[in-house]
Amino acid sequence: MSIVAIVGRPNVGKSTLFNRMVEDRKAIVDDVSGVTRDRHYGKCEWTGTEFTIVDTGGFVSDSKDIFEKNTSNQVLIAVKEADALIFMVDCTAGVTEEDKEFGRILRKSSKPVFLAINKTDNNQRIENSSEFYELGFENIFPIASISGFGTGELLDEIVKILPEKTIEDLTVLPKIAIVGRPNVGKSSLCNALLGEERNIVTDIPGTTRDSINSYYNYYGKQFILTDTAGIRKKGKVNEDIEFYSVMRSIKAIEDSDVILLLIDAKDGIESQDINLFRLAQKNGKGIVIVVNKWDLVEDKETNTLKNYQEKIKHKIAPFTDVPILFISALSKQRIFKAMETALEVFKNLSNKIKTSNLNEVMLQIIENTPPPAVKGKYIKIKYITQLPTKKVSFAFFCNLPQYIPESYKRFLENRLREKFSFSGIPLFLYFRKK
Repeated sequence: MSIVAIVGRPNVGKSTLFNRMVEDRKAIVDDVSGVTRDRHYGKCEWTGTEFTIVDTGGFVSDSKDIFEKNTSNQVLIAVKEADALIFMVDCTAGVTEEDKEFGRILRKSSKPVFLAINKTDNNQRIENSSEFYELGFENIFPIASISGFGTGELLDEIVKILPEKTIEDLTVLPKIAIVGRPNVGKSSLCNALLGEERNIVTDIPGTTRDSINSYYNYYGKQFILTDTAGIRKKGKVNEDIEFYSVMRSIKAIEDSDVILLLIDAKDGIESQDINLFRLAQKNGKGIVIVVNKWDLVEDKETNTLKNYQEKIKHKIAPFTDVPILFISALSKQRIFKAMETALEVFKNLSNKIKTSNLNEVMLQIIENTPPPAVKGKYIKIKYITQLPTKKVSFAFFCNLPQYIPESYKRFLENRLREKFSFSGIPLFLYFRKK
């Protein structure tokens, strides 16, 4: 779709306007300057026209701060790829030197620029907004992004100049989320796959704050790739921004189809990784465990990889039918194999077994190894079907469902995994009275 980017210096209200345009609280909003760092994409629809809206971090020129420097680079990338630009300024601050400098950069871009003068929420401020004509832009719109004042007029003019483009339906594509603790290489993996600096990468934990969606379309494969903020233990989350980042990451897990659980090879799988694994399992998501920075592990021996896998499986038991891959996002070692595996798991998630085939296979197994008798009563499973739910679920109809032990339920689950393709998929078994 056509792309419209919201740009400007820090803390002028860009994310608030973005959230209003996409009609969702996708971007984190806070009074602290510099909350937004990466480019954040969403879909906006206005009077029948759909376009992609991009939220960007605040532009600061010649900054020595590593985050401000990287954020400013992301802003310039957004300016380059956009079809139109919303240049947002703050009416209460007046025209600043930063506004003037950034205005000169935007004029050189030769892109249509719509100057949005934010926080003009009373008549006096609307009157004062005329001073912004000195920035040299014709399309000037006094707005208040928090209340929506003036945003309709702004959108009316934007959709008039947008080029017509073919809209691709991305809702049918697999959604793959990269999750993990802070500083395990999630953004590095995302950038390596996309072949561009899509997300800011530093050695500082907590660099990524929002969940960032990217459209991947290379080598005949298409999917939505989501980079998420690192999730620490609840007791260590000590600021509002990080709290909202964690909530966004949890929502990304709930909204995705397949989870890439990224682990630092040097740290191994820790309790917070297990918590993320169980959360994905509980939500019925496909799971692939990816051990990153494998190239940094020293003194590798013949059985090092095998022993590492066994340790992981021991900690995630009893659900151990999960692909485990060893990669290096920095050197791009086996990163595409990780994505191929994720797409295979997505295929398994969509696997629907015919009822006749299911009963033919499983009833024979049950006849050979029946459930143990309880209090002299014999349990008879007579019929099995896969339920039409988003989670991969099976219903077993029997005479005494309350007496089936957990060990036999695990036995049936393991046989289902042996006979059908469910690697990486949590299975949910329900026992009902016939």
